[in-house]
Amino acid sequence: MNNMIENRRLFLKSSGLSLGSIAAAAMNARAEPSPATVQGRISSSALAGFPHHPATAKRVIYLFQSGAPSQFESFDYKPGLSQLAKTELPDEIRNGQRLTGMTAGQSSFPIAPSIFKFQQRGQAGTWVSDLLPHIGAVADKYCVIRSMHTEAINHDPAITFFQTGSQLSGRPSMGSWVAYGLGSINEDLPTFVVMVSRGTGRAAGQPLYDRLWGNGVLPGKTQGVKLRGGADPILYLANPAGCPPQIRRRILDDLKSLNQETFARTMAPDVQTRIEQYELAFRMQSSVPELMDFSDEPQSVLDSYGPDVSKPGTYARNCLLARRLAERDVRFIQLFHMGWDQHDHLPDHMGKQCRDTDQPTAALINDLDQRGLLDDTLVVWGGEFGRTVYCQGKLTETNYGRDHHPRCFSVFLAGGGIKPGTVYGETDEFGYNIVANPVHVNDLHATILHTLGIDHRRLTIPFQGLDLKLTGVEERHAVTDILT
Repeated sequence: MNNMIENRRLFLKSSGLSLGSIAAAAMNARAEPSPATVQGRISSSALAGFPHHPATAKRVIYLFQSGAPSQFESFDYKPGLSQLAKTELPDEIRNGQRLTGMTAGQSSFPIAPSIFKFQQRGQAGTWVSDLLPHIGAVADKYCVIRSMHTEAINHDPAITFFQTGSQLSGRPSMGSWVAYGLGSINEDLPTFVVMVSRGTGRAAGQPLYDRLWGNGVLPGKTQGVKLRGGADPILYLANPAGCPPQIRRRILDDLKSLNQETFARTMAPDVQTRIEQYELAFRMQSSVPELMDFSDEPQSVLDSYGPDVSKPGTYARNCLLARRLAERDVRFIQLFHMGWDQHDHLPDHMGKQCRDTDQPTAALINDLDQRGLLDDTLVVWGGEFGRTVYCQGKLTETNYGRDHHPRCFSVFLAGGGIKPGTVYGETDEFGYNIVANPVHVNDLHATILHTLGIDHRRLTIPFQGLDLKLTGVEERHAVTDILT
């Protein structure tokens, strides 16, 4: 019977109740000791002893490109492949790597060079594909990691791994971990905000689930709050018809009184969380409409993000919202952009994805920089794994596809203490294996936490006999070579 009660409590705690699903992730209890100072702003809800060391970033904007962009058409230039076009990938290069079910039946693995040109961009001369001219134009503001690798070969476990540090669903997301450790520095908006957009590169992209920004076993107040596209970005936030603000306020005061009585009797932390979530939701009735109102944005800024900035739910609009959230000191901001899964017709489909994302991404970086926000905002761009050098399906002079490739791929990071205009890591001549400075997914997690002043080994919570943490049980390290 006791086990049933505990399981029920765990279920209720992790699921988020009523307005908890709207406004979770906002504030930890005011009773937490040792408030942390973060670059002049006080976070009264940080865990005791956090941050562990001086932070170079106080917030994160994570631009997750769902579906896995090809490194061959973005940041890992392999001109030598043109001499190997249509030849078989050598067995010693593939070295027995497991294949997905989509190419396991192929009798041939012909090398498919990119048909797109690359140019050296910026003073540092970083190679960037012509598919990404705007991102290329800001190459001196970010660091490309060409030696990322992961353990998962299919989308759902790989995306889950990137977001939670585990291929198993149900673990806390990265944003929840950050919210748990550092707390909030804005009392009127959630600590962890998520936005989702769908690209034009592939209509039937990989699905995304709310658990990817869930709190797992962490307190429900740390889970991500999703801003929807359209006129009603957060459901049930507005007052119902016939309920003016003063009546809403009295209702919340009565609920608070009842919940405080319950908390005094039970000392259940979820009750205290519920009180805070209702109060945050009330404040968000003013802060969210103000956030979504672009009337104060100069036309030049709107134009810099491209024509889609005026369309709710687009990547461009979400990038501008990310900057506005950063201005308001939201701690963790995550954009998911779907449609990067180019198993076939890659030149056409990836071209469309890049047109969706190239200009808004560069505009966001420039906008943050011009406002003095890039120095303490860490921007992360990348997907869940890479793409194969060999063709999936039929290879022609103008058309090809690429399968999943976990052994090596590229991401980039900007701001927040990252060395700008640099490239880290190297792959072999086939872009198939890493030959210098490998970076595991959990190493990237450790690096992100390090910029926020967190020692990843000390951000833990007891769970089923284990000190659970984002970076797993194996030894991982922040990549200090890419930090200033």
